[in-house]
Formats: sequence, structure tokens, C-alpha cells
Amino acid sequence: MSTSLEPGLPGLSVTHEMGRSVRVQYGTVELARYVYRPWEPQLEAPRPYLHPLRTLGGELVSLYRPHDDRWHKGMTWAVPNIGDQNFWGGPTFVRDKGYVQLPNNGAIVHREFDLLDARPERVSIHERLEWITQGGATWFTEARTLAFTVRDDAWVMTFGTRFTNVSGTPVVFGSPTTKGRPNAGYGGLFWRGPRSFAGGTVRLPDRCGTDDLMGERAPWLAFTGRHDEDGASSTLVFVDAVDNRGHPTQWFVRSGLYGGAGPAPFFDEEVAVADGASLAFRYAVVVADGDRGRQGTESLALAGRAALGAAGE
Repeated sequence: MSTSLEPGLPGLSVTHEMGRSVRVQYGTVELARYVYRPWEPQLEAPRPYLHPLRTLGGELVSLYRPHDDRWHKGMTWAVPNIGDQNFWGGPTFVRDKGYVQLPNNGAIVHREFDLLDARPERVSIHERLEWITQGGATWFTEARTLAFTVRDDAWVMTFGTRFTNVSGTPVVFGSPTTKGRPNAGYGGLFWRGPRSFAGGTVRLPDRCGTDDLMGERAPWLAFTGRHDEDGASSTLVFVDAVDNRGHPTQWFVRSGLYGGAGPAPFFDEEVAVADGASLAFRYAVVVADGDRGRQGTESLALAGRAALGAAGE
């Protein structure tokens, strides 16, 4: 049996699986796989996603297609209530009826990369996509950016999106909460953590909790969970850009049923987008080994804020 002595590349690097995904590595550790052409069924609202996600130490911090919500896929941009369409996957929450499976599961479809640049200090991706309903109509075009950097003992991804209504009519963005389900305002950049992250700790700048922080407004939110096998902890910090609509954002977060979180810009308020108009959002996600405590988590949030500032220049 032969073994390879080929070392990993220094710093950040990418492997492009043409027509399928981009893998981002730091040295020998694969930090993220961005699947831009998924293969899942229409029921799950196919769309690009990031999975697996790992810390610099190699700990897995994402979950793909759990049996309870098969449309949860690592970290992804998805919205469940856009007009009468569902770009999240699965059943749609309908006022006075609850969840109903409808023929309305759209897809966010990759069209092309404007930029795929890999340097030891930074990986940048600029992508163009289209939001297509299950009936085949194109409702939105999207310009998306992702950038990966390493800062001290954590790595940071900045995520930016600008989507433009090309449907020919105004479209209203909302959530199950705007349709009548309390505390279910999910939709936006959403992350699902490993099974072992259930019961994890949620932090905001001014307090610590769990599910009781659902719907709170804050400039950042952190989630710390523990891993099976080695018992180690990992932390993800989500940072809302100050120029986002509605900043500081409301947060969707679960800890009891499972570990999951994300900014929710349509949590309890519908947003109408006129034909030809656009919406834009920017976020940073910081991924770190360990439970950093209050001060350490604040430092991670500052690293995310600095990355957003650099991305906005």
C-alpha cells in the first residue's frame, strides 16, 4: 500500500468539481463544500448550500438532510413564503390551515460564476442565479458573493446577496409567523447544526440563553454546541451587516429540538418587492473551535464585523 507525501497547499485553496461544487480548504482541512448544482428532489426546493462545514480543527459543524426536515441542508439561503411560492422546501404554512404540501416548491438555480478566485489569504466567489417556481416561471435573478478568510484561530465567511424581481408583478416576502404561526419567522441565511448540538448555548451581546432568544433583535448571535465522540465544543457567530434592512435583525434560533440559527429579515413583517426592484443583505459567519465564553465570543463577532467592513470596501 502506497502513501502520498504530497503536502497540503499553504493557506486557503479550492478544488472545483466542475458542474457540482467548490471545496474550500485551509492546509489539509476542508472547511466548506459549496454545492452550487444540487441533485435533491423538487419537494425540497433545490438550491445551493454549504455542507460539510468544519472548524480549523476539523470538527464537523453542519448537518445535511435530517430525517425530520429533509430540506435543511447545512447552511443555505432559503425563504418559505414568497407570494404563494415556497423556496424553502416541504409544506407551506397557510393561514387558518397550518402546514399544507402544495405544488409550489421552487428552485434557486446556478447560472454562472463571474469570479472564482483562490489565494492563500482569501477565496472569493461571485455567482449569478435565478429563482424559478415549480411551474417554471423565473421570479428573481440573484447576484451572490461568498468570501472566505482565516483570522487568527477562526475562519470567516462573508455572504452577500442581491435579488431582483423580474416576475412582472410585486412579490411579498414573509414567513410562517406572518401567516399566523407564532415564533416561526424562519427564512434567510439558515444553518442546521449536528444532532449533538441540541441543547447548545445561544449568546447575544447582552445575554445568554437557548430557545428563549427566538425572535430577539441583536447585531450578532452565537451558537455553541458539543460534539459526540470527543466531547469538544465549537462555536458559530452570525453577524448582521449594519447596512442591512431592519438592522439589527431578528434571529431565528432553536436549541431544544435541534441546533439551528440564522438571521430572519422577514420574521414578523412582510416585505413587498416591486417588479424591477431589488433586496440586498450581507452577513458574516465566524466558525471557531471551542466554547469561547462571553469575551471570546465578542472577539469572534468583532472579527466577523471586520470581515464585513473589508468586503464592503
